[in-house]
Amino acid sequence: MPSALIGKKIGMTQRFAEDGSVIPLTVIQAGPCVVVQRKTRDRDGYDAIQLGLVEPGSKVRANKPMEGHFKKAETAPVKVLLEFRLDSGTLAKESGEDIKVGESIKVSVFSPADKVNIRGISKGKGFAGVIKRHGFSGGRATHGSMFHRAPGSIGMAAYPARVLPGMKGPGHMGSEQVTVKNLQVVEINEEENLLLIRGAVPGSKGTYLEIVKSK
Repeated sequence: MPSALIGKKIGMTQRFAEDGSVIPLTVIQAGPCVVVQRKTRDRDGYDAIQLGLVEPGSKVRANKPMEGHFKKAETAPVKVLLEFRLDSGTLAKESGEDIKVGESIKVSVFSPADKVNIRGISKGKGFAGVIKRHGFSGGRATHGSMFHRAPGSIGMAAYPARVLPGMKGPGHMGSEQVTVKNLQVVEINEEENLLLIRGAVPGSKGTYLEIVKSK
């Protein structure tokens, strides 16, 4: 069984360890997921599985092509579909050999003390300056400085007399794909399909996440 799931970020909480230290925890609604498609190297050119997140109580309206896609898998339409490669290092190739279309994958594929990689879309911060976006130190804060949060010099007056590619500047911050690796699984609740992860994961409440067991 592949150690991969689609999850939904519920929020954060904390727990006290025996020595009194605080352990930050992220609560994730992990699965259940259904296998919608199994891709093979012979037919598709690569090995992968396509998982759909089953959200109880939600009715999904699918268009004609997607209706046929779900009908072929003999599963109900779902809102979120994600593909997990089996031949690119995301998952072990052997983990997908015994998986069948229509099979359900639950949070029990993970166990406490496992390390997981979690990918999601980070929180959007809008348009940000160089100090917030890139951590620039800025200028002096003293009276009369007139240089506080500006980026400073960005090019040369002589050769090559242009701004070089890749220069860090102000712009859109956040709302990009972020992967956090080697997060520890602290607890699993199989009845509620909950996964408690030590530390923070990308995104705000309600963000959909890819959860894959670390190598």
